[in-house]
Amino acid sequence: MLKIEELFVDRHATVLETMKKLDETGQRILFIAPDGVLQAVVTDGDIRKFLLRGGTLAEPVEQAANFSPKSLPVSERGRAREELQKYGIDALPILNKKGVITDIVFAGGVDVDNRKKVDIPVVMMAGGLGTRLYPYTKILPKPLIPVGEQPIAEMIIDRFREFGCHRFKMVVNYKKNMIKSYFGEVEKDYDLEFVDEEQFMGTGGGLCLLKGKVDSPFFFTNCDTLLDLDFGDLYAKHKERGNLVTMVCALKHYTVPYGVVELGEDGGIAAMREKPELNFLTNTGVYVVEPRVVEEMKEGENIGFPDVIERYRAAGEKVGVYPINESAWMDMGQMEELEKMRRKLETQR
Repeated sequence: MLKIEELFVDRHATVLETMKKLDETGQRILFIAPDGVLQAVVTDGDIRKFLLRGGTLAEPVEQAANFSPKSLPVSERGRAREELQKYGIDALPILNKKGVITDIVFAGGVDVDNRKKVDIPVVMMAGGLGTRLYPYTKILPKPLIPVGEQPIAEMIIDRFREFGCHRFKMVVNYKKNMIKSYFGEVEKDYDLEFVDEEQFMGTGGGLCLLKGKVDSPFFFTNCDTLLDLDFGDLYAKHKERGNLVTMVCALKHYTVPYGVVELGEDGGIAAMREKPELNFLTNTGVYVVEPRVVEEMKEGENIGFPDVIERYRAAGEKVGVYPINESAWMDMGQMEELEKMRRKLETQR
């Protein structure tokens, strides 16, 4: 069990350090509370907004924090559920008369669901060969690779179902009859339509097969990407910013395990860095897409969806990013991540 102090962060800690701490604690909120006295809170949402405003990972987290946080005195702790629901927040600090945090009531602990519901179609690209999961995919198509007691694709569908989505379209190709057979036997409370891709057209090209089938914004996902995020909030931000496409990107922090040498003129050494750290946003393969993109796809074109996005971006169209923590993304198309998820599910049994 976490101690309250483990959820404290110094106001001068960098945004990157704070994101790492959010990952380590597994929570979505931290508190700036010197000597335990509450000053501010910072959530993953606060950091996301800060980065989208142009903030950087190296800046102090106090620039992203909320210095007018909600709280309750110890004597009114019984109102915690009401306050969590009223303000749609995930956690509420309980303070003594000196303003010191004595307890934290989490929404999950009082059975409050603050996630935004959204009912738009979900399009899943499920026709690839799944070469990264070979030799598994020599027997099964990637969408049916089991993770615990469920195949990958079904786990992804369940995530979207939690947010109210009930219309799914799955573009299939490789071993498509196995996929259709499996989902034909599954008891489900959603509509699933299969779209046959006769030849491999890439993660973007297959969208042309949906012309006339999608008339609203939709979630677009690979069949191996599992995200722990509020899809309702993702959609709200997409509409709020008027984007044509919004790409979900995960912050990656990577330490190069070697000393790096930069080559100068005449074969000399320009600089040396020992095990440098890199921070970058990477595409998770999940998007919100406006229906216009489908209608403008070229018939029979073989193209990846990132290339489709680049085409629009170069033309001056509005393409946005929705950043998430690295821990919120699991790339199930990698053998290592697949095994990690299996181990996680086994510990939860």
